[in-house]
Amino acid sequence: MYMYGQYCPVARASEILADRWTPLIVRELLAGIRHFNELDRGLPGISRALLVERLRRLQRSGLVERRIAQGRVPEYHLTQAGRELQRVIDVLGGWGARWAFGEPRRTELDPLVLLWWMRRRVHRHRLPPGRIVLEFDFHGNRRGTYWLVLKRSDVSVCLQHPKFAIDLRVTADIAGFYRVWLGQISLGEALRERLVRFDGVPAVVRAFPRWFAWSPMADAVRAAGPRPSTVTSE
Repeated sequence: MYMYGQYCPVARASEILADRWTPLIVRELLAGIRHFNELDRGLPGISRALLVERLRRLQRSGLVERRIAQGRVPEYHLTQAGRELQRVIDVLGGWGARWAFGEPRRTELDPLVLLWWMRRRVHRHRLPPGRIVLEFDFHGNRRGTYWLVLKRSDVSVCLQHPKFAIDLRVTADIAGFYRVWLGQISLGEALRERLVRFDGVPAVVRAFPRWFAWSPMADAVRAAGPRPSTVTSE
């Protein structure tokens, strides 16, 4: 932890939060992620050793508690101080959407990260009984085929065919689908512009938009509009 040596609330807060990866770890915890492996999947660029170190630092700072759940699996929970960072993350995301959010870099369009985010934003109570299997065939800068298996009890991301019948095949330009996820364009617009195509059971096609909450940053991105960014970072 870098010590600024200034008796100032901004300096003290920066000593805790301004380290690389820490705000994104807090973002994941605020989204309800509790387990180490789930944090690791949502932050694919971080090493496991660094993730351990950052979580321990957040514990020492009083923002996170490590608890042993059923099956002796550790869970990470935000304290009251950690939960109050929701406002900080919201303001940071809103500022980023307005001033630092231009065209995506090639390395940012990760299909697995996108599906992992989608996994935790499913309205499971709206799903029909049984199992729904969605196949995503991404093209563009990043290509690959992946699957979401939706059930009311659980949602899984699969890297290999789950060996169940496919209810809906989603063929999409990866950049276009990110734009849908972030609220830059609606799903209807993406379909009309042929950035996304659906093939499957008609009832599933109709229900698909109601099953996902989309990105928690979507409102901020929509409010910012198409204004080009003025802050750049290589």
